[in-house]
Amino acid sequence: MTLKSLPQAPEGRPFARENRDLPSSAMERWNGGIKAAKSDENSISVFDVIGADWYGEGVTASRIAGALRAIGGADVTVNINSPGGDMFEGLAIYNLLREYEGKVTVKVLGLAASAASIIAMAGDEVQIGRGAFLMIHNCWVYAMGNRHDLAQIAADMEPFDKAMNDIYGAKTGLNAETIEVMMNAETYIGGSDAVEKGFADRLLSADEIADDNDSPAAALRKLDALLAKTDTPRSERRKLLKALTGSKPGAAADPAGTPGATDEINPENIAQLQNALAAFGK
Repeated sequence: MTLKSLPQAPEGRPFARENRDLPSSAMERWNGGIKAAKSDENSISVFDVIGADWYGEGVTASRIAGALRAIGGADVTVNINSPGGDMFEGLAIYNLLREYEGKVTVKVLGLAASAASIIAMAGDEVQIGRGAFLMIHNCWVYAMGNRHDLAQIAADMEPFDKAMNDIYGAKTGLNAETIEVMMNAETYIGGSDAVEKGFADRLLSADEIADDNDSPAAALRKLDALLAKTDTPRSERRKLLKALTGSKPGAAADPAGTPGATDEINPENIAQLQNALAAFGK
């Protein structure tokens, strides 16, 4: 399959009375410490949520576009370990990769959920770890308004669900009805199953994936996942993490468009917060 044979994704935001966030199931399954064992200068890392929040965090189409311009048409590897996020931003990133002139190799290292699974489909070749997962589902938002507003939002979301179905179908060859059932059920697809169903082309070898679970960045992501499990809104989670670290979490971005994380983390504070969350869960 070439990039040019992939369907173009619709772009834009058809409604205003909605807020994006992630299903807690995706955050619970996300191990933010998983990364590529090695990477070269022509690689892009998608190791955060998709879309920017109030602090400017997250993987955005503008950052990916800048990274692709810097690579200048050479073959590129896109490493993914993301719980998803803003579907509209994910569709825009998918289009950027779909239209890129060089070969795009996607490597799903840990999790490519929701919007991140759409990004993964833009690869000329998609590789996935044996223990990694794709997650596909319908467009997911928090919305508010009267019954007419909500009915309109549901109607506005329908063509985006169809577009995602078309993208998955173009990659896998599965029929629309089969994919619709999987999307309706919020389906997690493991590495071997992803290859068997056509979502990926081959499995990654174990030595291509590293787990840096003790890094400051991984610690912040783990805490973010724990807070999400308590149904804490993303904006509030960011405020708490900022207070914990004394600076904006994930504020730094490298030239490849990958949000980083602050090194100014107090391990004792992290342990205290984890203990508090554990007690809250009980």
